[in-house]
Amino acid sequence: MGKFFVQNFGCRATQADGAALEALLAAKGLEAAEVRASADLVVLNTCTVTSTADDEVRQTIRRVHRENPAARILVTGCYAQRAPEELASLAGVEWVVGNSHKTEIAELVTVAPYHGNIHVGDIFAQHDFLSSPVEDAAGDRTRPNLKIQDGCNNRCSFCIIPFVRGPSRSAPAGRVVEQVRGLAARYREIVLSGVNLGRWGREPGSAMRLADLIRLLLAETGVERLRLSSVEPMDFSDDLLGLMAESSRIAKHVHAPLQTGSDRVLRRMHRKYRPRHYADRILKARALMPDAAIGADVMAGFPGETEADFEEDRRFIADLPFTYLHVFTYSERPGTPAAEDPDAVPMAVRKERNRALRELAAAKNRAFRESMVGKTLSAVTLHEAGIALTENYLKVELAQEREPNRIVNLEIGAMVDGGLKEVTSRGGLP
Repeated sequence: MGKFFVQNFGCRATQADGAALEALLAAKGLEAAEVRASADLVVLNTCTVTSTADDEVRQTIRRVHRENPAARILVTGCYAQRAPEELASLAGVEWVVGNSHKTEIAELVTVAPYHGNIHVGDIFAQHDFLSSPVEDAAGDRTRPNLKIQDGCNNRCSFCIIPFVRGPSRSAPAGRVVEQVRGLAARYREIVLSGVNLGRWGREPGSAMRLADLIRLLLAETGVERLRLSSVEPMDFSDDLLGLMAESSRIAKHVHAPLQTGSDRVLRRMHRKYRPRHYADRILKARALMPDAAIGADVMAGFPGETEADFEEDRRFIADLPFTYLHVFTYSERPGTPAAEDPDAVPMAVRKERNRALRELAAAKNRAFRESMVGKTLSAVTLHEAGIALTENYLKVELAQEREPNRIVNLEIGAMVDGGLKEVTSRGGLP
């Protein structure tokens, strides 16, 4: 087979799966190619959360086949699980392997291939947990991402993820401790992630919860800082928020998907909380951690969203202490209830509402950064030269070069575009 190249699309969970695939292929004796163009096997580990994500994958397949016609292309991940025949029909695609069979890829590529070789089964029968720490995501070699949970048991009306990722399942606590212990010997900050991270440990018969696991990691490993990725709002229990506030080894960073602040639209989305419940969690987090980063995913233009609904959403967001937002335009996903809703919002309106929410997010982020000027913030120095990331999720331009992968205290002197700047003394040193 020769050399392989794995390209990941989408979320941290996909990146972690890709790292595991690289390890499985290397264990079979294959060599990782430095660039895609020199690979004999190109593995595209896909996302399908939006139509834009699907478009990017199809464009990449065409580009790989055009640039390197001899390369054997294997498409896996969420798009492969959702629409295998669609992908198998594209020129150059030799295998389509769903999440249901992802652990078998290293074996499959040693079998005599034929075009359109599809391996996709019942994802709800999947119990294997595939993940390795991502230690070089997007060139950031100082903050490894460790996936500790996969799948989702929720049924939001807009979301395809439960149908391509399968049921919620957790990495065993002992395995997480072992991986964090190994990573902590080399890295100062570790990011814990999952498809629905807050559901870690919720399987029948398990008495542990995410807060319990974090206490275990703090007690049994030398990790200097843990950061949680996205956690559903109602999984930010008082216990978890209190632990985050009390421990100097947990980044003061809360990311809780909102989707919308409109009660009526939340119900149409089949989300499991009302705006008042969400606000309670966010305000509790802010009271416990006054300088914390607080972020949310929000969606513009969900089917049936009226102008009054959007205004309710906008006011709700404006009234809460968010420091950043990830704003998405609603995208129909085939097979979801929302995609069949006849009350679609025109795309031009969706985009205009997206723009309004992005402007609101930018204003909130600017105010938050301004409030940090004059304070001293704890940060991890990044591999990106001259940049550090604070525990409350702000990038800082350093006054002098520092070794990457170190936790430092920085006195903030000013705002810059999209970030902050460390104080510089008259002599040019911090």
